[in-house]
Amino acid sequence: MGGRKLPCSSREPVLVRLLSTKIMLLFLLRAPGVLGPAGGSHACPPSCTCSAEIGLVTCSESTLHEIPQDLPFWVQNLTIVRSDLKVLSATSFGGNSTWASLTTLILSNNHIHTLQDRAFRDFLALTTLDLSHNDLVTVAPNAFLGGPRLQNLKLNSVLWREGAASEEQLLVAVALPRSLWQLELAGNRLETLPVTLLDQLPDLQVLDLRQNSLATLPEAVLATLAQQGRPQLYLHSNPFVCDCQLQPLLAWLANASKMQVVDADSLRCAAPATMNGSLLLQLQASDMECSHQDLQTASYVFFGIVLALIGVTFLMVLYLNRRGIKRWLNNLREACRDQMEGYHYRYEQDADPRRVPPAGGV
Repeated sequence: MGGRKLPCSSREPVLVRLLSTKIMLLFLLRAPGVLGPAGGSHACPPSCTCSAEIGLVTCSESTLHEIPQDLPFWVQNLTIVRSDLKVLSATSFGGNSTWASLTTLILSNNHIHTLQDRAFRDFLALTTLDLSHNDLVTVAPNAFLGGPRLQNLKLNSVLWREGAASEEQLLVAVALPRSLWQLELAGNRLETLPVTLLDQLPDLQVLDLRQNSLATLPEAVLATLAQQGRPQLYLHSNPFVCDCQLQPLLAWLANASKMQVVDADSLRCAAPATMNGSLLLQLQASDMECSHQDLQTASYVFFGIVLALIGVTFLMVLYLNRRGIKRWLNNLREACRDQMEGYHYRYEQDADPRRVPPAGGV
């Protein structure tokens, strides 16, 4: 007994269907405009690797100075790293209709220093943009305008240029899309958080502020965070100064939910030296002294030192001019004595009865 074989007549329809399916797939793959938009490419660009299954194209080449234009029509995630792009404008991406379906664009570590007006206007479906680890010097106020409804914007280590205040760069550079849901600003040496930032982003749910230079958070920002209950913050690796000025932040942390400050348990003091390494959530109000009190004491000490120096200088002047001062004092004493003798002589003359005139005046 063996397995029953299908007759030839029953196998033929199966083979025909398989051949028809293969022919149809080949037709679809070779017909531009059927599976992809007109102008889309099927080949992977030079210096790039492609994965059609997940819609990913990755390009990494130090000699790459422009955005590749001949991208496959199926690309949804474009990653370009360790290249030399420098300037991004609307023309940098050409008129390729492929951009309209791109959802993720990663452009980190590309020496980008300039974003021109409406640089991303052709990215109608873009939701995630990563510009981290570039040196943004010039960013047009409308750089993110006119195109995508960004939800996730990553600007880690981009606003650290020497001689510029990072928070000012942030406000000038990032005329942020109001649709943002997540904003990453780690590693930018921010010393404060602009109060208007949260007002500009009504839908913001996640804000990453790790590895900056925050000593505390402004009370106006804390009030907004307490009122709105958002966004979710990441604050690890900031040099918090644990003096009385940190008390508003500590009070807010005590009342905030665990989900609002994800890494609250790991926040530590960086100053003063006696508090270095202490966990913020373990501090008591009595543990924190105002640094301005120390400054006030130091100012009194400095004032006393200045007065002492003035006194010593005055004494030195007196000592160096002691002979002249002695001569002046002697002259003054002689003048006073002559004056007093003159007064005494006139008094004696006036009191002499022999000098009184007769009553009749004769």
